[in-house]
Amino acid sequence: MRVFVAGGTGVIGRRLVPRLVERGHQVTATTTGAAKLDLVKRMGAEGVVMDGLDGPSVTAAVAAARPDVIVHQMTAISAPHSGKPDIRHFDRWFATTNRLRTEGTDHLLAAAAATGGPHVVAQSAAIWNGIREGGWVKTEEDPLPVETGRLRALGEAVRHIQDVVLKADGTVLRYGGFYGPGATDDQVELVRKRQFPLVGGGTGYCSWVHLDDAASATVLAVEQRARGVFNIVDDEPAPASEWLPYLAECAGAKPPLRVPKWLARLLAGDVVVTMMTEGRGFSNAKARRELGWEPRYPSWRQGFREELARS
Repeated sequence: MRVFVAGGTGVIGRRLVPRLVERGHQVTATTTGAAKLDLVKRMGAEGVVMDGLDGPSVTAAVAAARPDVIVHQMTAISAPHSGKPDIRHFDRWFATTNRLRTEGTDHLLAAAAATGGPHVVAQSAAIWNGIREGGWVKTEEDPLPVETGRLRALGEAVRHIQDVVLKADGTVLRYGGFYGPGATDDQVELVRKRQFPLVGGGTGYCSWVHLDDAASATVLAVEQRARGVFNIVDDEPAPASEWLPYLAECAGAKPPLRVPKWLARLLAGDVVVTMMTEGRGFSNAKARRELGWEPRYPSWRQGFREELARS
């Protein structure tokens, strides 16, 4: 198939594009600057410079590629796009990513409609952002939370992707928290400096997925033209009280400090407190059952250990 990967040089794109090429697909991968076109070429794909927030730019790129499938992997989370992670001002840090998940998604869907209606597969999130009531592990059937405060824009963007892509009969892949080369370097450095504390009892759950497992699930969704929502997470959603000390151990660091919720709210803001004390994880049962997906790293325990042994 002809596959158009919007965001082809991002942290997932760099793993997804070569896999698609190896499986015989003709891939066009976008990047935001000409400096990365050589990287796209080395991955075996056709490169194109595209601004996901510029409708005419998106329309022109998609029209030239004539894809059978469009894969939306556009974000602006990395330091070159959004600066250093700033979870205290989460709304500012994620502002461009939220626009790419709303305006950018709309531009891709409009371009798809104008070029014969290729199938659309879009990135979303299933990390700790399940609805914060009831059980600690959520499925695709559970409603998304209506967020407030600094999480409001993120919540609206995630809901927008799901609403418009499903209306277009496409696929929404809710990825867990990424780890692997280039994905968690900042977090690991903070853990080693003991600047990533546990908040309260660390009762909030999180779901993880290795970058390579996220890419393999995406290939399956592309090739099957799967419809609907899928949580792309490992088998073991876990509370911060379990995964954070284990990450510290794997990184050769001292156990994380503990801080009360009131102090964490004062120093780091409400988002950190919510994530680490109220977050909900996700189940991957549907992706395993309907996509036939089998993650190489079924648990973050194995994945953290192997990845950090290499660093």
